[in-house]
Formats: sequence, structure tokens, C-alpha cells
Amino acid sequence: MKGIIKTSKGDMHVTFYDKDAPNTVANFVKLAQSGYYDGLKWHRVLPDFVIQGGCPNTKDGAKGMAGTGGPGYQIDCELTGENQFHDRGVLSMAHAGKNTGGSQFFVCHSRRNTSHLDRVHTCFGIVTEGLDVIDEIRQGDTIDTIQILED
Repeated sequence: MKGIIKTSKGDMHVTFYDKDAPNTVANFVKLAQSGYYDGLKWHRVLPDFVIQGGCPNTKDGAKGMAGTGGPGYQIDCELTGENQFHDRGVLSMAHAGKNTGGSQFFVCHSRRNTSHLDRVHTCFGIVTEGLDVIDEIRQGDTIDTIQILED
């Protein structure tokens, strides 16, 4: 399965890790198809580390602190698959401890500062086109929509 994360700085084409993280991919796809991510902001941008989004508290008019919101439920981590390495362009679930992820995710800038996340956060996809967009994103930029492309 594939998708396109459309942002205010350009599009990132993604291939999902359906076999390695099927439940995480299914959750992300469900949220994307429902429009959950539309209009949310990239609330955490750390150069040479990650860009993070998916918090509902970042939507215009929302209340609550950015980075603390979720969909109202939590999903289990999936850490045993072959592709559980945080390389450049990898999408991974943010969480506040094992099995506490929901909607927040991050995209890795590089491998240099992310190896400690391997098998701690669930990798569920990789940017295959539009890697330069990762470097252009700044805190407060928008996720316009996430389009899911069925194979």
C-alpha cells in the first residue's frame, strides 16, 4: 500500500510496511481516509532528527497543548519486523511509552541521530519520493491531507 502526504511545502510519496507493521499501517490509513490528519501542523521539527505531526491539538481553533493529543485510543507497538530501522525518510509512530501510540508520527531526517529509536518506536513506512520536503518542513507547516493509494 502507498500514500501521499501532501504538505504546505510539497508532497511526500510513501510506501507502507504492510507486512512489518500491519496494525499500525491499518490505523494510519483509517485515520488518513477519515480526514483526521487534514489541516494538522508539524508541531515538532528537530533538524537532523525528525519532523513530527498528527496531534489534533494543532488544528486551527483546537484547544490543548501541541504534542499531547491523540485519537482517543492507543495502539500496540509492532517492533519485530524486518524494517524496524529509523533511516532517512522512515515514518514511525510517536508515543509516550510502549503501546501508547495513536495518531502522532514522525519522519526521520537521517540515520545519524535516530538509531536509538530502532525497535522502540514502530516504523511503518518510508518516503520514496519527495525526500527534500522533509528538509523544507518547519514547525507550524501544515499537513494538507494524506491520500491513500490502494495497490
